[in-house]
Amino acid sequence: MGDKANAHSGAAGRATAADHPASVRNVVLVGHSGSGKTTLVEALALTAGAVNRAGRVEDGGTVSDYDEIEHRQQRSVQLSLVPVDWDGYKVNLLDTPGYADFVGELRAGLRAADAALFVVSASDGVDGSTRMVWEECAAVGMPRAIVITHLESARADFEGMTRTCAEAFGADDPDAVLPLYLPLRGPQGPDGHAPVTGLVGLLSQKLFDYASGERKESEPGPDQLPRIEEARNRLIEGIIAESEDETLMDRYLGGEEIDVKTLIGDLERAVARGVFFPVLAAAPAAEGARQGLGTVELLELITGGFPTPLERAAPGVTTVDGRARELKPCDPNGPLVAEVVKTASDPYVGRVSLVRVFSGTLRPDATVHVSGHGLADRGHEDHDVDERVGALSAPFGKQQRPLTHCIAGDLACVAKLGRAETGDTLSAKDDPLLMEPWEMPDPLLPLAIQAHSKADEDKLSQGLSRLVAEDPTMRLEQNQDTHQVVLWCLGEAHADVALERLRNRYGVQVDLVPHKVSLRETFAAKAQGRGRHVKQSGGHGQFAICEIEVEPLPGGTGIEFVDKVIGGAVPRQFIPSVEKGVRAQAARGVAAGHPLLDVRITLLDGKAHSVDSSDAAFQTAGALALREAAVDARIHLLEPVAEVTVLVGDDYVGAVMSDLSGRRGRVLGTEQTTGGRTLIRAEVPEIEIGRYAVDLRSLSHGTARFNRAYARHEPMPPQIAERIREETGDA
Repeated sequence: MGDKANAHSGAAGRATAADHPASVRNVVLVGHSGSGKTTLVEALALTAGAVNRAGRVEDGGTVSDYDEIEHRQQRSVQLSLVPVDWDGYKVNLLDTPGYADFVGELRAGLRAADAALFVVSASDGVDGSTRMVWEECAAVGMPRAIVITHLESARADFEGMTRTCAEAFGADDPDAVLPLYLPLRGPQGPDGHAPVTGLVGLLSQKLFDYASGERKESEPGPDQLPRIEEARNRLIEGIIAESEDETLMDRYLGGEEIDVKTLIGDLERAVARGVFFPVLAAAPAAEGARQGLGTVELLELITGGFPTPLERAAPGVTTVDGRARELKPCDPNGPLVAEVVKTASDPYVGRVSLVRVFSGTLRPDATVHVSGHGLADRGHEDHDVDERVGALSAPFGKQQRPLTHCIAGDLACVAKLGRAETGDTLSAKDDPLLMEPWEMPDPLLPLAIQAHSKADEDKLSQGLSRLVAEDPTMRLEQNQDTHQVVLWCLGEAHADVALERLRNRYGVQVDLVPHKVSLRETFAAKAQGRGRHVKQSGGHGQFAICEIEVEPLPGGTGIEFVDKVIGGAVPRQFIPSVEKGVRAQAARGVAAGHPLLDVRITLLDGKAHSVDSSDAAFQTAGALALREAAVDARIHLLEPVAEVTVLVGDDYVGAVMSDLSGRRGRVLGTEQTTGGRTLIRAEVPEIEIGRYAVDLRSLSHGTARFNRAYARHEPMPPQIAERIREETGDA
């Protein structure tokens, strides 16, 4: 790593096609918004030689200074890939959004990567959402490292932030979260602030000075050695504790000086195994400088300490009909298995798919099988189609650099896959396979929309289908009860981006309308009704009379129809007609236009005519009878109730429970979980939690999560029911 090599000699940073998985490193950058992920990617690209001092691509292309390497505003809300070369390795840097609303992009980045780099601001610290992502990575054993940014801030405290990271990320073993370097500060400026100008390696005890804009190695002065001795000893002990050589600790405690190369080798293996998490420091290059502070050390950690794709177990693979399929890990010569981790629309080349190849080799112009399954509830139809792959490329800002192939373990952009959506599997057309999907967050913020004009209405369906194809964390619902088109999102920012894409990318203007929940009606007590449908207007007449009784049933029962006709007052062939009529009327509602449920409807009596009675006449009479029964009856308006589970930090439990009570919620119980969190179970009317995804995030400072599931319909309080009727004009 930074302790074992001199400054990078200037290898070209332009990423090309990798020829072996061992030469690839896939790294996802994780951190809250404003932590400096995108700036760090820029600094790494500059150090690797992918851009020059003016920020232009090395081969002279006109990508401005990385503000335009993928439009910062877009990159802040979506996953982006920046591949660079470093000393013979291809490093795929996956920059993820820091906003909680775009956790789907983050999950896609975790799926595509083999290691994670957690970016922490020296002045802002670690937020709750970053801690939760750390736990997700820990659950699957993903190797991680931490880089502390914003060292130029007057409030920056590297040592203090390292301790904070150890507390936040090292709950099981704080000694597994330790710095590899300590920052060195230069002379104080007029404002009294001393900028960080270099690093000192704790293992090699070498000084790496970046003050000139180029990394220069030297020996630290005698006055600097005492400062690093304690940190160095702790680092060595931490590395030895995770060493696979069980004799190393005894030798160290016995006074033996452990060779630095041995320590570095053990460190790299511990990082790759996901049991040791080094802390590094980084800062962007100054104007006109060639290298940002700590970027060489970081690239050397990535290439030397992070695992190769060969060391990662691939997700489960089955045939399209569900039979398990065993594959060699990351075999470029194996069956083709690749996954679309991101889908974007380009105004010039159409749909572009970012693909991670897990097995085999993907080549341009090949015909592949595209399988998409398991997301039908989010507006994605299951599909199995063959498509021809367009050009393969490595993205770099607005440019797409052509690739001749993409082997197992590598990532590439694929053009012109018209049917492929995020989460789909690409495989050989004669050997179609399907990858186990990654976990997608459930969108819980409803956005009821309607076309702004007739022209927009014609384009709305296609625009929405393209939108959800790009982002599987959205869910498209055509609500049959409320007749609303509902786009479910993860939060307000997610919703804003969706509307902006509809408007600017697909040319569809929509209006937001209040979201309606699916209400129901039921009878509060027994009631009777008589339906009389008699018409004699010349020719064939219509004659049907029926008498019914309606009584309420327990919630969840539905509608029961009972025949108690005596003596054939209603002929047997017309009794199903009466049932069909009352059920059709129940679906339309009897008071406020909402479906009727949880009642027993009993046919008691009726009359028929030998000539004029018919199926249609008795259907009409049944509907009239049910409407008449409702005229003088007390009708309850039923609202859907959701079963809600909230996972929240212990500090916010009281506030969350109080808020749920204010939403007419009933708390059913609480349960302590790991990490100082509590699981709250409650039942809450759905009308009260339309914006709960936004409100809970504010209430818990972004640290809580919740899920919801339909439980049942139950009577709405009379005063609220009356208000709803007035608002909808049903009073």
